[in-house]
Amino acid sequence: METATLKQEHHNGHHHVYVPEPELINGKPTFNTITEVICGVPEGKMPRLWWILFGISFAFMAMYLAVIGYLIWKGIGIWGNNTTVGWAWDITNFVWWVGIGHAGTLISAVLFLFRQKWRTSINRFSEAMTIFAVICAGMFPLIHMGRIWHAYWFLPLPNSMQMWVNFRSPLMWDVFAISTYLSVSIMFWYVGLIPDLATMRDRAKPGIRKTLLGLFSLGWRGGNRQWRHYERAYTILAGLSTPLVLSVHTIVSFDFATSIIPGWHTTIFPPYFVAGAIFSGFAMVMTLVIITYWMFPQVKQIINERHIDNMNKIIMVTGMMVGYAYGCEFFIAWYSGNPYEASIFMKRATGPYWWAYWSMITCNVIIPQVFWIKSMRTNLTVSFIVSIFVNIGMWFERFVITVTSLSQDYLPSSWKYFNPTIYDVACFVGSIGLFMTLFLLFLRYMPMVAMSEVKGVLPHANPHHPDHALNKHGRGHETHQVEKVAELATKNGGH
Repeated sequence: METATLKQEHHNGHHHVYVPEPELINGKPTFNTITEVICGVPEGKMPRLWWILFGISFAFMAMYLAVIGYLIWKGIGIWGNNTTVGWAWDITNFVWWVGIGHAGTLISAVLFLFRQKWRTSINRFSEAMTIFAVICAGMFPLIHMGRIWHAYWFLPLPNSMQMWVNFRSPLMWDVFAISTYLSVSIMFWYVGLIPDLATMRDRAKPGIRKTLLGLFSLGWRGGNRQWRHYERAYTILAGLSTPLVLSVHTIVSFDFATSIIPGWHTTIFPPYFVAGAIFSGFAMVMTLVIITYWMFPQVKQIINERHIDNMNKIIMVTGMMVGYAYGCEFFIAWYSGNPYEASIFMKRATGPYWWAYWSMITCNVIIPQVFWIKSMRTNLTVSFIVSIFVNIGMWFERFVITVTSLSQDYLPSSWKYFNPTIYDVACFVGSIGLFMTLFLLFLRYMPMVAMSEVKGVLPHANPHHPDHALNKHGRGHETHQVEKVAELATKNGGH
């Protein structure tokens, strides 16, 4: 790591003061080293751990598709839902997956606009994770309909009976919010991929792979005009995506907050859900990054302790925000003087679902406190274990919100305990299999890290850095595209 010393340089008669920053990429790699490391993964053979995880994930995905087929044939009665608890694991899984998808937009769009250079090593992971998580989330409202062939009823289509969807229903708002989120996320992910797909195209041997890469790289040549248009498009998409960080999970929270069910009818839900979404999303990014770290050790110089440390800080902060929201819920229930509200929150902690509530508190509030210690924040094993616990805790949070309020509402004679069936468990575990299968295929065929952005944060991408002249003259020119990466990195603050 470099020390923060000052160095004065003169270029073209101008006086510059260069302040070195701590290096984001270990080992002082060249532009070519970054290309070889990232392209070497999809171009080479997959390690044994990849095949093991892919086999397990594919088996769970196959089970998931089989269970969905059986559910469509028999109906949602095979789940544990009853007349009292009409929403259970299906909606719990839906909200959990939507929340996981939030970190992708935050890392790619918000941190980009704030010029956080450390995001460049993990933004591609998070963008891919967002798309796969939203696909998994979208499956549950469809199969919860029971008659999946009527899914087009979600859309406001003209029809002879003049029947329209209820635009005042938050469930309808979900349709527009999730579909918008998915489409913008796919565009954002694809635009960022174009320069890297062109790099892989130029390295590929003649054949169907080279043809497909050439098709999807849209004729990219790395010209000055192309880079200008690329930067402009990326910034516009980042600006469009940023409001989605707040709006999507806010609308999901309205599914609960606009009702009069005890424990749901509260104004704290929108910020509470958004903080929880970022919390669980970063935990899933951490899980996937560390799994990739173990599968492909060559990426260690690109994803290092500083990235792990920064992500763990965000996990710790958002975890404390979620813990604060848990306390506020009890305070509001007491301060409101509403006996139904007070009763439902006491029953969450001491009633029949006490085990779920205290699992939530343990995983989301207590366990992340280990990250106050820097050695714990930079320890891969500890980070992996905590990220798993956080995702377990966030699932329990959605379960507690959904099931405890429905199982004990205003009418004691209708109170019922929810018992999941094997099909509930199979749908949940199978959705994880679908997610992991898509992610592992992404690692197999796509560049896992944004090469063009990582090159832009290398020290010698800055023309005022002492290594710039050495890289350019001592190590030789690489390509016109690489030179444009360095030039644009300087003009755009490293992005």
